[in-house]
Amino acid sequence: MTLLGYDVGSSSIKASLIDAATGNCIARVQYPDTEMKINAPQAGWAEQDPGIWWEYIGKVTKMILAIPGVKAREISAIGISYQMHGLVLVDKALKVLRPSIIWCDSRAVPYGNNAFEEIGEEKCLEELLNSPGNFTASKLKWVKENEAEIYKKIYKMMLPGDYIAMMLTGECKTTSAGLSEGILWNFKKEKISETLLDYYGIDKELIPDLVPIMGIQGKVNKTASDLLGIPEGIPVAYRSGDQPNNALSLNVLNPGEVAATAGTSGVVYGVNDKILFDPASRVNTFVHVNHAVNKPRYGVMLCINGTGILYSWVKRILGGNYSYDELNQMAEKAAIGSDGLIFIPLGNGSERMLGNKMVDASLHNINFNIHGQNELIRAAIEGIAFSFAYGMRILNSTGVQTTTIKAGNANLFLSPVFRQTLANATGSVIELYDTDGAAGAAIGAGIGCGIYANEKVAFKNLNVINVCKPETKDLNATKNAMEKWIKVLEIQLDNL
Repeated sequence: MTLLGYDVGSSSIKASLIDAATGNCIARVQYPDTEMKINAPQAGWAEQDPGIWWEYIGKVTKMILAIPGVKAREISAIGISYQMHGLVLVDKALKVLRPSIIWCDSRAVPYGNNAFEEIGEEKCLEELLNSPGNFTASKLKWVKENEAEIYKKIYKMMLPGDYIAMMLTGECKTTSAGLSEGILWNFKKEKISETLLDYYGIDKELIPDLVPIMGIQGKVNKTASDLLGIPEGIPVAYRSGDQPNNALSLNVLNPGEVAATAGTSGVVYGVNDKILFDPASRVNTFVHVNHAVNKPRYGVMLCINGTGILYSWVKRILGGNYSYDELNQMAEKAAIGSDGLIFIPLGNGSERMLGNKMVDASLHNINFNIHGQNELIRAAIEGIAFSFAYGMRILNSTGVQTTTIKAGNANLFLSPVFRQTLANATGSVIELYDTDGAAGAAIGAGIGCGIYANEKVAFKNLNVINVCKPETKDLNATKNAMEKWIKVLEIQLDNL
């Protein structure tokens, strides 16, 4: 018996197949090898074609099934992890009406800011725990105001994971967690937020019916079965945004536990059992994957848009001749602080932790006589780590403690310089685990369909594979470098 998990990112589509009995990963694939294209019709916009996601779901499924020993008939449940905050619109024939406006698109910021002011900051924060900001509801309002003909044809609005589940099952559904990440959930009343819908003039009928986050959400229909080569009737038993799902994959489910990821964007995600919010809405609170009315669980998320995308940019401008492992080794040859070279990585849309300001990436203090490739690479890595640490100060101010950070052994956490810089800058211990979002989605499906009695059983074989602790001898040098980085960032913010 196996469990299949999909992770629908903005860079690639991943799939993992888990042995349900042991929780061990049997197979792990992704497509494409290079990052998927993000279209930007205008500055600050970011779109992707949902049809491409579904096409690539087909490719990774066939890649998994082609592995010797893998049997499609043994797949017992499917889980879905997906890029958060995106907007997918379909008509009554379930056909996509326009490209998805994805998480890093900034066009809806003015709509969210106006809603925050006119509904009232206090009311928004008490009910929604967030500013409407640049989230899914505000993106839908943008479509209503700017693409009226498309808006008239909408049957349902969905998040990216809802779309994939629809393609698997033929049914439009969503979850309380999904609505909370779209800022469409009233936390006080545990239902869809009519306050924001009414303000935006959005018909409640556009919102799909709710299904459990972990539970039977639908079953694979014949169309999907024929396309993917998997049996009809497999239950889809879990869906979650990528960051709550990353927390699930690391068994971060209870108050005081913290997960992090450093892919295209960077995220630190803590769990608590109280309804708390940041008055400035720099960090955001959502329904966590194991939330229940009688046992509340909320995820508090710090998001930094411009992190791993900077590292991929550096790789590209260096000619693409180096692997990431080689870049990591080159960075280790440069001194802490990169001989004064400072990289601000925030160049991928408006940054919530900076009040939704559009902050371009920037490179400072270049000295042609002392700075080379090693310093450039290290400055990029340090800039990303310092942006994490800067944001974690905000997260700590909301009551979320970050003394131990759990992360998958992937992306920037593969870099010794990144791990050590982050540990030194925050004073945190970093624990790495051999898991990923697709594996987490598969485990979530196992819980959702009842194969696992509870989370403890599901994660019994999840073990730490690497630990990084702050190094006393390097603390001062790292903290001094970070304070210089903060001064440069603040000057840049003052000049906006």
